[in-house]
Amino acid sequence: MSEQVSAGTVIWITGATSGIGRSLAIAYAATGARLILSGRRADALADVQRQCGTTNVHTIPFDLADLDSIPGRAAEAVACFGQVDTMVHNAGLAARERVVNTSRPVHEQILHTNYLGPALLTQALLPAMIERHDGHFVVISSMAGTYGSPQLGAYAAAKHALHGFFESLRAEEYDRGIVVTLVIPGFIKTDITAHALTGSGGSYGRVLSVYDNAMSADECARKIVQAVTTRRQEVVIGGVETWMIQLKRWLPRIHAMVIRSHPVRTRNKILGRIPILGRRWRTPKS
Repeated sequence: MSEQVSAGTVIWITGATSGIGRSLAIAYAATGARLILSGRRADALADVQRQCGTTNVHTIPFDLADLDSIPGRAAEAVACFGQVDTMVHNAGLAARERVVNTSRPVHEQILHTNYLGPALLTQALLPAMIERHDGHFVVISSMAGTYGSPQLGAYAAAKHALHGFFESLRAEEYDRGIVVTLVIPGFIKTDITAHALTGSGGSYGRVLSVYDNAMSADECARKIVQAVTTRRQEVVIGGVETWMIQLKRWLPRIHAMVIRSHPVRTRNKILGRIPILGRRWRTPKS
Protein backbone atom coordinates (compact mmCIF):
# COMPACT_ATOMS: atom_id res chain seq x y z
CA MET A 1 0.00 0.00 0.00
CA SER A 2 1.54 3.30 -1.08
CA GLU A 3 2.23 5.96 1.52
CA GLN A 4 2.76 8.67 -1.08
CA VAL A 5 0.21 10.65 -3.06
CA SER A 6 0.61 9.60 -6.69
CA ALA A 7 1.62 12.52 -8.88
CA GLY A 8 -1.25 13.39 -11.18
CA THR A 9 -3.97 12.14 -8.83
CA VAL A 10 -7.09 14.27 -9.34
CA ILE A 11 -8.37 15.63 -6.04
CA TRP A 12 -11.49 17.76 -5.68
CA ILE A 13 -11.76 19.77 -2.45
CA THR A 14 -14.86 21.66 -1.39
CA GLY A 15 -14.65 24.46 1.15
CA ALA A 16 -11.18 25.24 -0.18
CA THR A 17 -11.16 28.99 0.46
CA SER A 18 -9.98 28.89 4.09
CA GLY A 19 -9.15 26.76 7.10
CA ILE A 20 -8.57 23.04 6.64
CA GLY A 21 -9.65 23.13 2.97
CA ARG A 22 -7.09 25.79 2.07
CA SER A 23 -4.34 23.96 3.94
CA LEU A 24 -5.24 20.69 2.23
CA ALA A 25 -5.10 22.34 -1.19
CA ILE A 26 -1.59 23.68 -0.55
CA ALA A 27 -0.41 20.37 0.95
CA TYR A 28 -1.72 18.34 -1.98
CA ALA A 29 -0.32 20.79 -4.56
CA ALA A 30 3.15 20.10 -3.13
CA THR A 31 2.71 16.38 -3.93
CA GLY A 32 2.09 17.00 -7.64
CA ALA A 33 -1.61 16.21 -7.44
CA ARG A 34 -4.01 17.83 -9.90
CA LEU A 35 -6.57 19.88 -8.01
CA ILE A 36 -10.12 21.09 -8.37
CA LEU A 37 -11.01 23.67 -5.74
CA SER A 38 -14.53 24.74 -4.84
CA GLY A 39 -16.06 27.28 -2.51
CA ARG A 40 -18.61 30.05 -2.56
CA ARG A 41 -16.18 32.94 -3.23
CA ALA A 42 -14.43 33.05 -6.59
CA ASP A 43 -11.91 35.68 -5.46
CA ALA A 44 -10.83 33.61 -2.45
CA LEU A 45 -10.53 30.49 -4.63
CA ALA A 46 -8.30 32.40 -7.05
CA ASP A 47 -6.07 33.40 -4.13
CA VAL A 48 -5.71 29.78 -2.97
CA GLN A 49 -5.03 28.75 -6.57
CA ARG A 50 -2.09 31.18 -6.65
CA GLN A 51 -0.79 29.89 -3.32
CA CYS A 52 -0.77 26.36 -4.71
CA GLY A 53 1.90 27.48 -7.17
CA THR A 54 0.98 25.08 -9.96
CA THR A 55 -0.87 25.23 -13.26
CA ASN A 56 -2.69 21.97 -12.48
CA VAL A 57 -5.38 23.70 -10.42
CA HIS A 58 -8.92 24.45 -11.58
CA THR A 59 -11.51 26.35 -9.58
CA ILE A 60 -15.27 25.78 -9.61
CA PRO A 61 -17.09 28.32 -7.44
CA PHE A 62 -20.48 27.18 -6.18
CA ASP A 63 -22.60 26.91 -3.06
CA LEU A 64 -22.96 23.30 -1.92
CA ALA A 65 -26.36 24.14 -0.43
CA ASP A 66 -27.64 24.79 -3.99
CA LEU A 67 -28.62 21.16 -4.49
CA ASP A 68 -29.98 21.62 -8.02
CA SER A 69 -26.57 22.81 -9.25
CA ILE A 70 -24.68 19.72 -8.10
CA PRO A 71 -25.03 17.48 -11.20
CA GLY A 72 -23.74 20.30 -13.41
CA ARG A 73 -20.83 21.09 -11.08
CA ALA A 74 -19.90 17.40 -10.95
CA ALA A 75 -19.84 17.20 -14.75
CA GLU A 76 -17.74 20.37 -14.87
CA ALA A 77 -15.25 18.87 -12.40
CA VAL A 78 -14.91 15.63 -14.35
CA ALA A 79 -14.30 17.64 -17.53
CA CYS A 80 -11.29 19.40 -15.95
CA PHE A 81 -9.01 16.33 -16.00
CA GLY A 82 -11.24 13.53 -17.27
CA GLN A 83 -12.03 12.05 -13.85
CA VAL A 84 -12.04 12.64 -10.11
CA ASP A 85 -9.94 10.19 -8.10
CA THR A 86 -10.40 11.61 -4.60
CA MET A 87 -13.36 13.70 -3.45
CA VAL A 88 -12.66 15.68 -0.28
CA HIS A 89 -15.93 16.77 1.33
CA ASN A 90 -14.64 19.62 3.46
CA ALA A 91 -17.24 22.37 3.02
CA GLY A 92 -19.34 22.88 6.10
CA LEU A 93 -21.43 25.39 7.99
CA ALA A 94 -21.87 25.55 11.75
CA ALA A 95 -24.79 26.81 13.80
CA ARG A 96 -24.70 27.72 17.47
CA GLU A 97 -28.09 27.92 19.14
CA ARG A 98 -30.32 26.03 21.53
CA VAL A 99 -32.71 23.68 19.76
CA VAL A 100 -35.76 25.56 21.05
CA ASN A 101 -34.55 28.74 19.32
CA THR A 102 -33.38 27.27 15.99
CA SER A 103 -35.57 28.20 13.03
CA ARG A 104 -36.60 25.84 10.25
CA PRO A 105 -34.56 27.73 7.59
CA VAL A 106 -31.41 27.28 9.68
CA HIS A 107 -32.09 23.55 10.12
CA GLU A 108 -32.54 23.27 6.34
CA GLN A 109 -29.44 25.30 5.46
CA ILE A 110 -27.24 23.27 7.82
CA LEU A 111 -28.68 20.01 6.50
CA HIS A 112 -28.23 21.02 2.86
CA THR A 113 -24.63 22.18 3.29
CA ASN A 114 -23.35 19.52 5.68
CA TYR A 115 -25.24 16.43 4.55
CA LEU A 116 -27.43 16.61 1.44
CA GLY A 117 -24.83 18.48 -0.64
CA PRO A 118 -22.02 15.98 0.01
CA ALA A 119 -24.41 13.03 -0.37
CA LEU A 120 -25.72 14.17 -3.76
CA LEU A 121 -22.25 15.12 -4.98
CA THR A 122 -21.05 11.66 -4.02
CA GLN A 123 -23.91 10.05 -5.94
CA ALA A 124 -23.01 12.13 -9.00
CA LEU A 125 -19.38 10.93 -8.98
CA LEU A 126 -19.94 7.35 -7.85
CA PRO A 127 -20.93 5.58 -11.10
CA ALA A 128 -17.71 6.54 -12.90
CA MET A 129 -15.62 5.53 -9.88
CA ILE A 130 -17.38 2.16 -9.70
CA GLU A 131 -16.77 1.63 -13.41
CA ARG A 132 -13.02 2.30 -12.89
CA HIS A 133 -13.06 0.21 -9.70
CA ASP A 134 -11.27 3.07 -7.98
CA GLY A 135 -12.40 6.07 -5.97
CA HIS A 136 -11.80 7.66 -2.59
CA PHE A 137 -14.16 9.84 -0.55
CA VAL A 138 -12.60 11.85 2.27
CA VAL A 139 -15.20 13.24 4.65
CA ILE A 140 -14.22 16.02 7.04
CA SER A 141 -16.63 15.53 9.89
CA SER A 142 -16.46 16.72 13.50
CA MET A 143 -16.61 15.40 17.05
CA ALA A 144 -20.23 16.59 16.75
CA GLY A 145 -20.68 13.66 14.37
CA THR A 146 -20.06 11.27 17.28
CA TYR A 147 -22.06 12.95 20.05
CA GLY A 148 -24.34 15.94 20.51
CA SER A 149 -23.53 19.02 22.58
CA PRO A 150 -25.48 22.04 23.83
CA GLN A 151 -26.14 24.63 21.10
CA LEU A 152 -25.03 22.24 18.35
CA GLY A 153 -28.31 20.39 17.70
CA ALA A 154 -28.66 21.17 13.98
CA TYR A 155 -24.93 20.86 13.28
CA ALA A 156 -24.57 17.58 15.19
CA ALA A 157 -27.64 16.13 13.46
CA ALA A 158 -26.20 16.83 10.01
CA LYS A 159 -22.79 15.41 10.95
CA HIS A 160 -24.40 12.27 12.38
CA ALA A 161 -26.24 11.87 9.05
CA LEU A 162 -22.92 12.24 7.22
CA HIS A 163 -21.42 9.37 9.24
CA GLY A 164 -24.40 7.11 8.60
CA PHE A 165 -24.38 7.79 4.86
CA PHE A 166 -20.67 7.23 4.30
CA GLU A 167 -20.39 4.22 6.57
CA SER A 168 -23.22 2.65 4.57
CA LEU A 169 -21.50 3.57 1.29
CA ARG A 170 -18.23 2.05 2.49
CA ALA A 171 -19.96 -1.24 3.28
CA GLU A 172 -21.92 -1.30 0.01
CA GLU A 173 -19.04 -0.54 -2.36
CA TYR A 174 -16.02 -2.04 -0.59
CA ASP A 175 -15.69 -4.83 -3.15
CA ARG A 176 -15.90 -2.36 -6.04
CA GLY A 177 -12.84 -0.33 -5.08
CA ILE A 178 -14.52 2.55 -3.26
CA VAL A 179 -12.68 3.80 -0.18
CA VAL A 180 -14.12 6.10 2.50
CA THR A 181 -11.99 7.94 5.06
CA LEU A 182 -13.92 9.68 7.84
CA VAL A 183 -11.90 12.47 9.44
CA ILE A 184 -12.98 13.61 12.91
CA PRO A 185 -11.19 16.82 13.87
CA GLY A 186 -11.22 18.17 17.39
CA PHE A 187 -10.52 21.85 17.97
CA ILE A 188 -8.67 23.15 14.90
CA LYS A 189 -7.64 26.78 14.62
CA THR A 190 -10.08 28.03 11.98
CA ASP A 191 -12.84 30.61 11.73
CA ILE A 192 -15.66 28.06 11.69
CA THR A 193 -17.49 29.60 14.65
CA ALA A 194 -17.09 33.13 13.27
CA HIS A 195 -19.01 32.04 10.16
CA ALA A 196 -21.58 30.02 12.13
CA LEU A 197 -25.27 30.86 12.07
CA THR A 198 -27.44 31.83 14.99
CA GLY A 199 -30.87 30.28 15.40
CA SER A 200 -32.50 33.06 13.40
CA GLY A 201 -29.99 32.81 10.55
CA GLY A 202 -27.77 35.72 11.56
CA SER A 203 -24.00 35.55 11.91
CA TYR A 204 -22.54 34.26 15.17
CA GLY A 205 -19.57 36.45 14.34
CA ARG A 206 -16.87 35.45 16.79
CA VAL A 207 -14.23 32.79 17.28
CA LEU A 208 -14.57 30.93 20.57
CA SER A 209 -11.57 31.27 22.88
CA VAL A 210 -11.21 27.48 23.01
CA TYR A 211 -9.68 27.70 19.52
CA ASP A 212 -6.95 30.17 20.53
CA ASN A 213 -4.35 27.46 21.27
CA ALA A 214 -5.82 24.75 19.09
CA MET A 215 -4.00 22.69 16.48
CA SER A 216 -3.23 24.66 13.32
CA ALA A 217 -5.07 23.93 10.08
CA ASP A 218 -1.72 23.18 8.41
CA GLU A 219 -0.86 20.49 10.97
CA CYS A 220 -4.35 19.04 10.68
CA ALA A 221 -4.01 18.93 6.88
CA ARG A 222 -0.70 17.05 7.11
CA LYS A 223 -2.32 14.42 9.31
CA ILE A 224 -5.30 14.13 6.93
CA VAL A 225 -3.01 13.60 3.93
CA GLN A 226 -1.19 10.83 5.82
CA ALA A 227 -4.46 9.15 6.78
CA VAL A 228 -5.77 9.32 3.22
CA THR A 229 -2.59 7.93 1.62
CA THR A 230 -2.67 4.98 4.01
CA ARG A 231 -6.41 4.53 3.34
CA ARG A 232 -7.51 4.79 6.95
CA GLN A 233 -11.21 4.17 7.47
CA GLU A 234 -11.41 6.73 10.27
CA VAL A 235 -8.99 9.11 11.93
CA VAL A 236 -9.44 11.41 14.94
CA ILE A 237 -7.22 14.51 14.85
CA GLY A 238 -6.70 16.98 17.65
CA GLY A 239 -5.55 17.19 21.25
CA VAL A 240 -6.90 16.13 24.59
CA GLU A 241 -10.43 17.21 23.67
CA THR A 242 -10.73 14.20 21.35
CA TRP A 243 -10.76 11.89 24.38
CA MET A 244 -14.37 12.89 24.84
CA ILE A 245 -15.13 10.38 22.07
CA GLN A 246 -13.63 7.56 24.16
CA LEU A 247 -15.39 8.84 27.27
CA LYS A 248 -18.70 8.60 25.40
CA ARG A 249 -17.91 5.02 24.34
CA TRP A 250 -16.72 3.63 27.67
CA LEU A 251 -18.30 5.88 30.33
CA PRO A 252 -21.46 7.26 28.73
CA ARG A 253 -23.07 8.41 31.99
CA ILE A 254 -20.05 10.48 32.95
CA HIS A 255 -19.83 11.82 29.40
CA ALA A 256 -23.47 12.91 29.53
CA MET A 257 -22.91 14.65 32.86
CA VAL A 258 -19.88 16.53 31.57
CA ILE A 259 -21.59 17.52 28.33
CA ARG A 260 -24.73 18.91 29.93
CA SER A 261 -23.06 20.84 32.73
CA HIS A 262 -19.79 22.26 31.44
CA PRO A 263 -18.34 25.21 29.71
CA VAL A 264 -15.85 23.77 27.20
CA ARG A 265 -12.87 25.03 29.19
CA THR A 266 -13.96 23.02 32.24
CA ARG A 267 -14.25 19.84 30.19
CA ASN A 268 -10.69 20.20 28.91
CA LYS A 269 -9.33 21.18 32.31
CA ILE A 270 -10.69 17.91 33.71
CA LEU A 271 -9.34 15.81 30.84
CA GLY A 272 -6.02 17.62 30.80
CA ARG A 273 -5.32 16.58 34.39
CA ILE A 274 -5.44 12.89 33.51
CA PRO A 275 -1.88 12.01 32.35
CA ILE A 276 -2.86 9.00 30.22
CA LEU A 277 -4.86 11.26 27.90
CA GLY A 278 -1.74 12.80 26.40
CA ARG A 279 -0.89 16.33 25.36
CA ARG A 280 -3.13 19.30 25.72
CA TRP A 281 -4.55 20.91 22.59
CA ARG A 282 -1.67 23.34 22.19
CA THR A 283 0.72 24.24 19.39
CA PRO A 284 3.97 26.19 19.85
CA LYS A 285 3.76 29.92 19.32
CA SER A 286 5.56 31.09 16.21
